[in-house]
Amino acid sequence: MKSPIARIRRQARKVRRAAQYDWHAFWRKQPIRLGTVVYESFSGNGALCNPEAIFRGLVADPEFAEFEHLWVIADAHSAPELQREFAGDSRVHFLRYRSRAYYRALATSQYLVNNATFPSEFSKRSGQVYLNTWHGTPLKHMGFDMPEGALDSANTLRNFLAADYLLAANDFMAEGMYESAYRLANIYSGRIITEGYPRIDRQRLDAAAIDRARAALRTAGLEMEGRGVVLYAPTWHGDSFSDPEDDVDQLIEDVHSLQAAIGSEYAVLLKTHQIVHGFAASRPELRRILVPNSLPTNVILGVSDGLITDYSSIFFDYLATGRPIVFYTPDAGDYSETRGTYFPPEELPGPVAENAASAGRSMAGLLSCGCQAERYAEWQERFTPYDDGTATRRVIDIVFKGLTEGRNVRAARRDGRKRLLLFIGGMRSNGITTAAMNLLAGIDHDRYDVTALIPYSRRGWHRANQALIPPEVRQIFRIGGMNGSKLVHARRKWEERRGDVDLHNDPQGYKSLWDDEWARVFGGARFDWVADFSGYSPFWATLLLHSPQAPRAMWLHNEMAADRNREVNGKRRMLRSLGRVFALYGSYDELVSVSPRLTELNSRELAEFAPAERFVTVRNLPNVDRVLEGMRQPLTELDGHPLDPETEEVLMPEWVDRLNEHRGSWFVTVGRLSPEKNHARLIEAFAQVHAKRPDTSLLIVGTGPLRDALQDQIDGLGLQDAVTLTGAYQNPFAIMAAADCFVLSSVYEGQPMVLLEAAVCRLPIVSTAFSSVHDALPSGSIHVVGQSDEALADGLRAYLDGAVPPSALDADAYRAEVAREFAAVADAGAGVAPGTR
Repeated sequence: MKSPIARIRRQARKVRRAAQYDWHAFWRKQPIRLGTVVYESFSGNGALCNPEAIFRGLVADPEFAEFEHLWVIADAHSAPELQREFAGDSRVHFLRYRSRAYYRALATSQYLVNNATFPSEFSKRSGQVYLNTWHGTPLKHMGFDMPEGALDSANTLRNFLAADYLLAANDFMAEGMYESAYRLANIYSGRIITEGYPRIDRQRLDAAAIDRARAALRTAGLEMEGRGVVLYAPTWHGDSFSDPEDDVDQLIEDVHSLQAAIGSEYAVLLKTHQIVHGFAASRPELRRILVPNSLPTNVILGVSDGLITDYSSIFFDYLATGRPIVFYTPDAGDYSETRGTYFPPEELPGPVAENAASAGRSMAGLLSCGCQAERYAEWQERFTPYDDGTATRRVIDIVFKGLTEGRNVRAARRDGRKRLLLFIGGMRSNGITTAAMNLLAGIDHDRYDVTALIPYSRRGWHRANQALIPPEVRQIFRIGGMNGSKLVHARRKWEERRGDVDLHNDPQGYKSLWDDEWARVFGGARFDWVADFSGYSPFWATLLLHSPQAPRAMWLHNEMAADRNREVNGKRRMLRSLGRVFALYGSYDELVSVSPRLTELNSRELAEFAPAERFVTVRNLPNVDRVLEGMRQPLTELDGHPLDPETEEVLMPEWVDRLNEHRGSWFVTVGRLSPEKNHARLIEAFAQVHAKRPDTSLLIVGTGPLRDALQDQIDGLGLQDAVTLTGAYQNPFAIMAAADCFVLSSVYEGQPMVLLEAAVCRLPIVSTAFSSVHDALPSGSIHVVGQSDEALADGLRAYLDGAVPPSALDADAYRAEVAREFAAVADAGAGVAPGTR
């Protein structure tokens, strides 16, 4: 129970958040302020990197003398040097990150320059120009190349898609990072600039600039005493960017070892990554060697005689100086396994050391001889070919003057594949998610460029299912919520619940809200075909109708009219929501049922919402390889067994031992414990059979809202030793393969994926009769019985009497047929649905 103070604070946060949304919404309706530039670097952690270099270039250019410059800072201490330098310049202002002034600037400035990401509420408006410079050529894996990279990169990809220009220091960054690692090829509609990095211009220092930089270091308390400088600049470590490791103790030890090995002729200074600087700054031991975060890194590189780093992109910049680089990578093996790098250690342009003393000796040797590693010149040519000191001017010419002739600025690569977008649902462990995963795996990726749209979540079950998405599939997450006034959204939701669904496309209604939300999620991304594969959410069905012009399809996984009226615990929970979805059917080009008989049923029962010719069929696909692999897993190793709350050791369920011993006959079913599956009928039917065949057992695999009621039924019938509710398992196929007969007791279904999977397992199948059961398997090898307890009991007896043979599936032939069905829908012509924008 939360205390009154905690509740008051929570309510106060809600009020502040609502006020923030209203403030942002107000300014998003105001005119764009021409000649205004917002600069943001690392969420306001300083006035740094490429934005700082571009800012200086614009301020010094007489052509832009009337421009207003707005710097985003996290707090008053984030950029003290720049604030002092421009204190008397009326054109330059500093804004607190996520303050009211910040949201005004985001909403109304003509130009937006960022080296990382704007927050999730940012959405570029028409008339704004967004330049994302990023912050370095990557050595370590980025984007989708990282473990769980799709989820961790959600807001980064969102920002890239929104940008008018992406800045690349070199061709590797343009092709390897933007187009490949972040999967921008084919869908990015902006331009990629490959003209070098403005921040590298800042490394070219004349004598006076060197004196000023060294003076700034001395003012910050760093001890150099006339010596040369060797900069130690490691990257951050840890599981994620949002949760970096505090390894300051190791950094302190490393700096001392490096200094001892290099000698007193040079001062070893420490430059930490932005996200761990706070850890280092809190330690008094580093006060005289820690480079302040507010000083531009490239200026410090300009005064450094040598660089020691690990996996930081900083060394790519330093190549332009021609000075020595040493790589200190004590955890190379672990780092390669957990994060990964694009180049192995033996290919790097400098000595690689596993301990600090060795790294220091290597640097001392290079400084003494004035020589470079064998591959240094080759790396310079490859990664800094455009860094001649004038990159800032060229970038300003392109972005602010529109001068692109003769410049390296181009569209993202296209390979000719058709671009498909599928919303695949909430990623819960259910039949729709399984069907989505199997479709994504079965699509011809040589023919189609596929994007999956997913709600953003870090819940365990969500991440487990997301991990099943094939690597060929691009993943875009909806992160954050819709912009706009909370009051306006409250009115919108009330009117939608009242049934006014067409207001989403009414210019006098909420069209601009939905168009803005599409732009917030997808930026300028373009798709040739859009599908709502879930088919149950009015929100997502509406959002997809605001894509730029493209054919749109919606999947109907069940007898939808029956689903709408389904009762759970006495409530028809989908009556209103599915009614709103049905009202949108007329705006979709094709309504896709998952079996021929289901197509007939839905087209007849939903005729008031769409004409019959829009109802088509694409059957579900099984993931044969996943089923076959899952069948081989030992039952004792399944992920899903209960854990001891104190020791967290696996508590092996007793049914596992009994199933492994395999005494008697075992029936199994897999599915959500919900009314349409009618597990209560299966339990009653099994009770009749078990009364005369006590050597029989039943496993019900899955979870859902009826679990407690079903357990009460089992207990009431005295079947605790024969019927088990196992709970949900990520891999049910091992359980299915160990059983003898699969049973389905549903009242209605679409095309049950589980029947295809049971056929891959070559199990005999007994099923109740529902509209689509007869074409659920191509071979028709299902023993179908009536919708009664007695009929289902007779089906179980038929198996025990040897009258139900194993099912079969010609997987290759079936997949080829479904591929043709899918192509007929995905390759449809231009969208004809009303309400497209």
